[in-house]
Amino acid sequence: MTNPRRARVRALAKINLDLRVLGKRPDGYHELRTIFQTVSLADTLDIAFTPARKTAVELEDSLAIPDNLVTRAAHMALEAMGIGGRVEMRLAKRIPMGAGMGGGSSDAAAVLLALPVLAGRKLDLPALGAIAQQLGSDVPFFLLGGTAVGIGRGTELFPLPDAPAPGGILVAPGVHVDTARAYRDLSPRLTSESQENKIVSFQLQVWGRSGGALPQNDFEKVVFEQHPSLAAIKKKLLRAGASVALMTGSGSAVFGLFPNRNGISAALQSWSTQKSPHQVFRISLVTRTRYRRMWWRALEEHSSGRIWPPQSRYAR
Repeated sequence: MTNPRRARVRALAKINLDLRVLGKRPDGYHELRTIFQTVSLADTLDIAFTPARKTAVELEDSLAIPDNLVTRAAHMALEAMGIGGRVEMRLAKRIPMGAGMGGGSSDAAAVLLALPVLAGRKLDLPALGAIAQQLGSDVPFFLLGGTAVGIGRGTELFPLPDAPAPGGILVAPGVHVDTARAYRDLSPRLTSESQENKIVSFQLQVWGRSGGALPQNDFEKVVFEQHPSLAAIKKKLLRAGASVALMTGSGSAVFGLFPNRNGISAALQSWSTQKSPHQVFRISLVTRTRYRRMWWRALEEHSSGRIWPPQSRYAR
């Protein structure tokens, strides 16, 4: 019997450094402008592949999520490679669910990056991207990592250069935000004039990455009305010295970026002494260079060279 090829990989979370919602598209989705950013908070995925004629995908997941993106990604990757096999996975969740941090999407992307390497097959970036778009709007970003502009549904990605990455803290209050309702409540406020202003402001944010334009998340307008506790978290982060504080995605996590480590430590101490019921994490922003190095290290036993996406040494 063939021994399985195994790897342990980390699936990083993301935050949105800026997020603008424009008008509704003909396909029913909203047109977005956003800046994605990978951060150090991560789930851990153990994955093993054994060649076999028939396909079997098993996932050990303490949360027992039905129709998990991880198993769907494995089936779709095997189909795209035209092979069968036994895929065994164990997922340790640390990224809060329903927090706007893309945990499920990152887990799925981790399968897409790791499984071809273990299986000894090649799926280039366009092929992986096509699968990722079918799995979800955030999944393609995690094939790149670092900092990237996302437009359309967020699947049209334009990598931004690596820049000095400040650290910060992230607060996950465990509040469930109804994303469909957030879009529904926001839609009447999306006038053509506001769209034009948003596009100009977003361009300034991208070009300057400061440049006098303040980062924004359009969902804050409606989500803070529904959940005032999230607005209070943002205010507390700013009072603690955060240079930027913003909700990520449609919520409910809120992050604050600080100019130095002392500010982060002081803010963390403030949260801990008040015995907050929220989950509070220290985070660092992960550049694309660091993201790729992380993946190359995780797969170095089975991969060949410093190529992106990682390539299998077993490929014929």
